[in-house]
Amino acid sequence: MTPPFADVVYFEPWWMQIAKAVVLFALGLQIVPLVLLYERKLLGRFQNRYGPNRVGPYGLAQPLADILKLLAKEQFRPRTSTGFLFVLAPVLSILTAAATFAIIPFSDTVDIFGTKTGLYGVDVSIGPLFLFAFGAIAFYGIMLGGYASGSKYSFLGSMRAAAQLISYEVAQGLAIVGVVITTGSLSLVDIAEHQAGMWFIVPQFAGFLIFLTASFAETNRIPFDLTEADGELVGGYNTEYGGGRFASYYFAEYLNVVVVAGITTTLFLGGWNLPAGLDPPHWVDPFVVLFKMFLIVTLFIWVRATLPRLRYDQLMSFGWKILLPLATLNVLATAIIVVVAD
Repeated sequence: MTPPFADVVYFEPWWMQIAKAVVLFALGLQIVPLVLLYERKLLGRFQNRYGPNRVGPYGLAQPLADILKLLAKEQFRPRTSTGFLFVLAPVLSILTAAATFAIIPFSDTVDIFGTKTGLYGVDVSIGPLFLFAFGAIAFYGIMLGGYASGSKYSFLGSMRAAAQLISYEVAQGLAIVGVVITTGSLSLVDIAEHQAGMWFIVPQFAGFLIFLTASFAETNRIPFDLTEADGELVGGYNTEYGGGRFASYYFAEYLNVVVVAGITTTLFLGGWNLPAGLDPPHWVDPFVVLFKMFLIVTLFIWVRATLPRLRYDQLMSFGWKILLPLATLNVLATAIIVVVAD
């Protein structure tokens, strides 16, 4: 009997699922320090100065030094804070980021040690919905951080973060609908396979720009980092966090940037597919995805070095008055084109 949600054509043994979970989590742990170092080096070049160059050869050990410094600091919290929620908040942020990282496909199914498996954590039949479900849980990580701190500045920062995330999540979701309509599937693996001939960045260029812009706001990156506006909020929702707990928030934010780069690669840049006429072996596929993710991360850093922070009223107006109508028009135009083409 065929399952109602997906066609299961192979079975992964339990040890393969555990191995993939370990590899994916280890990959995330390795990528985030590299992105941190790359950002600091590249920002230095953009701003005509040196980046980290003291710790280790060419400053390569700087991320390790930063992590050890934060973990070595004393753990503390305000007397007015709520202890359990104060500790739970950064944990939620990391878990949701890691869970979302698991749905990024790095290749189609391959044979490893005689076992057929996919080079991804899980291929859910509701890929974009899975993404937004965990994004909604990550929202609670920020809200709980501000509320449990027992500080009016932190709570104000978390409330502004809530309004920002909710506002831009709508446009971000609508930007994906055009891709789903064109593909006819919610599986990220199917979406990547569908782009073997032409990447969706061509027919869905408007959706690509809307999704990428909304992703800047969803990951709290400049010019949309109003949740951490130091001059206005004394640090925002994480004002009272220090040491390892602050490092957890920091890690989750950069892991979310990597996740957005992977999702953008899958939805609009063809996933592991190369331009038409190039058909490399399967072992090249993960490196193709990582290279495309590297380009998106570079764009995030470039924008940070270029654009100033928006005012809060400008941020909200841009989300509701510009991005949302454009995303709606893109969905409508895509639906009409698909219906007429059929």
